[in-house]
Amino acid sequence: MDDGQRADGTTTCQSLRVEPTARVDGRIRVPGDKSISHRVLMCGAIAEGTTRARGFLPGADCLATMAALRAMGVDIAQPDATTVYITGVGLHGLAAPSAPLDMGNSGTAMRLFAGLLSGQAFDSELVGDASLMQRPMERVATPLRAMGAEISTQAGRPPMRIRGGRTLTGIDYAMPMASAQVKSALLLAGLYANGPVYITEPAVTRDHTERMLAQFGCPTCRRDGRVGLVPGDRLTATRIDVPGDLSSAAFFLLAGSIAGAGEIVLENVGLNPTRTGILEIFRRMGADIQVTPATDAGAEPVGTIVIRPARLRGIRVPPELVPLAIDEFPLVFVAAALADGQTVIAGAGELRHKESDRIGVMAAGLRALGIDVEEHEDGATINGGRLSGGEIDSAGDHRVAMAFAIAAAAATGPVRIHDTANVATSFPDFVAQARSIGLRLEAMND
Repeated sequence: MDDGQRADGTTTCQSLRVEPTARVDGRIRVPGDKSISHRVLMCGAIAEGTTRARGFLPGADCLATMAALRAMGVDIAQPDATTVYITGVGLHGLAAPSAPLDMGNSGTAMRLFAGLLSGQAFDSELVGDASLMQRPMERVATPLRAMGAEISTQAGRPPMRIRGGRTLTGIDYAMPMASAQVKSALLLAGLYANGPVYITEPAVTRDHTERMLAQFGCPTCRRDGRVGLVPGDRLTATRIDVPGDLSSAAFFLLAGSIAGAGEIVLENVGLNPTRTGILEIFRRMGADIQVTPATDAGAEPVGTIVIRPARLRGIRVPPELVPLAIDEFPLVFVAAALADGQTVIAGAGELRHKESDRIGVMAAGLRALGIDVEEHEDGATINGGRLSGGEIDSAGDHRVAMAFAIAAAAATGPVRIHDTANVATSFPDFVAQARSIGLRLEAMND
């Protein structure tokens, strides 16, 4: 057996083996928020001056964004893993890359770069790994084309080829589906438009881009579900403290809820109200969660979360909470599997187009562990029960892999989760932190 440990203590492994665990205890500070880390790199790169970001997530996804910006002439220093200094080149200072820009596994990076690069003077091409090359990109390409961008895809999927030198116009766009990535791409493109950009959301989505742009001196406005941006002539460098990623904290929220005993304290967790849907969903399921907001929070609110064991119950997940917890839904599937009664998830069709088809992959995995799941096009009906041991294919999806690692702690026997190398994209030290609270994980190479 090889535990896949790198010299820096992070783990790259092809599979995880998890034994049942009765008690979890400990204090954890989860890695920096991935969504914010992507955005601070991009905004810092096109600002004037040097931006300092502390708490940066050095996961594979964010490092792909960093590498792409360096390939376009941006000087980014990283004196330690979680601190970066970005020497901005201004709105029009990016240079043509000499090769396609590789986004790795990151759909966020690809869609946001599509917006940012639409306003540049040079041609560019966005590619990714095998998984990302199968993900749909027309929902972001279509409104960017309406702004004047020239973008081609291959049957709606990457590579995305973007022709430079196009004049972008303002737009008043009603999104057919709630998506923070599409909204963010249009706002970034809007920095280069010759008129204002307005975006109407069918439901509220995370607002990290709006908060970030305001910190760089380009505020947006929101009214009645409509976000507006009037382009200025510059962004100004600033200092950003990246909070802990609530999506990463959510794995330990569930671990503490389904344990037989113990208490988990999560420190410096981002509490952006457009991200806290998972807290409300778990609370409605009966979870014992206490949140204490920090009194000195900046643009992004943070706080401490305490979780204790509780008996979960099945619910019908409110549709308005779906976009506020979209990245955490693998954990909602697991919570439903361990709850008393039935849970109904609907309105979550976007999950079909994440790093995997998360509805299909989660349903198949739960069935493999003995749970009754009825799959729907936009969700599932899950009848809670007792998880057995077994083997799971995570389909290379980092959040699916980690969700089943938490689930396995409450199973009746060991669970082996395959295809887990991509855990490093968002949570490089997941195994170490899980072990620190008492979970019995082994990182292995198949």
